[in-house]
Amino acid sequence: MARSYWKQVLDHGLQVPTDRPLDDLTAELTSMLGSADPVLRDGTAYPALATWVDRGVYDDLLVGLGDGMAAGLTVGLGEVGTDSVFRRTFSVLVLAAVIERDTAAQLLPGDQVLRWGDRIVSWLLRERDLRGYVPGKGWAHSVAHGADAIAALAGSRHFGATELTVLLDVLADRILSADTQLESGEPDRVASAVMAVLRRNLVPTKVVEPWVARLAASGNPYVLRGDRDPYLATNNAQQLLRSLYLHLAVAPGPPADKADLVLAAVDALRATNPFTLAR
Repeated sequence: MARSYWKQVLDHGLQVPTDRPLDDLTAELTSMLGSADPVLRDGTAYPALATWVDRGVYDDLLVGLGDGMAAGLTVGLGEVGTDSVFRRTFSVLVLAAVIERDTAAQLLPGDQVLRWGDRIVSWLLRERDLRGYVPGKGWAHSVAHGADAIAALAGSRHFGATELTVLLDVLADRILSADTQLESGEPDRVASAVMAVLRRNLVPTKVVEPWVARLAASGNPYVLRGDRDPYLATNNAQQLLRSLYLHLAVAPGPPADKADLVLAAVDALRATNPFTLAR
């Protein structure tokens, strides 16, 4: 459809058009999620789908919509530097909206949300295109969008202590396995997802503390790592530690064991910054 059609939809507060079947509208918007044009993708398709999900338009169709978004996570998976990344990274945002809708309205069985969780985790760990902002095409942001989806899973009533612990490990794995420095705010988004897990108050401190220590072990630039600038190899873990400390210290709605977690983060930061923080 012409851009003018969707501009009218946006101008009318994203009310669902009545001149076309919802299935047709959804199919077109889903295709637009993969567009290299940020106006169509980020400015039209994603807000339309996410808003309609939030308003309950898809309440009777959530499984089909979520499965369609999960399928989008495999489109071009493994490619680096191609436009296929947009379909994956914006599909996961819509899938996150679907999960959040279930959390708000309690519409879906647990096994369905858990299956989507498996799909999200598998995609996030296998994604190789870690670009943040792509000039001329806008945000790809796979790590940030993946973290947003993990945060949505963390808020689900279907996720207990075991599943939440897995989510923490996935977030650490993604940060530590990145083969490039994440410079577009990704550590902050990952820290926000970690906080979503911690706010459930189901994962005990004795589990979180070794998780923080794992980040510290990979975030210490003073450990020899061959003939390479050690800060390049440790930056992502270090930035996540710093962001997590900031979130714990100032973000609203802290977890019940905030004091112990702040101390764990402080200890990790002191250990990995001995010349500036350990004096």
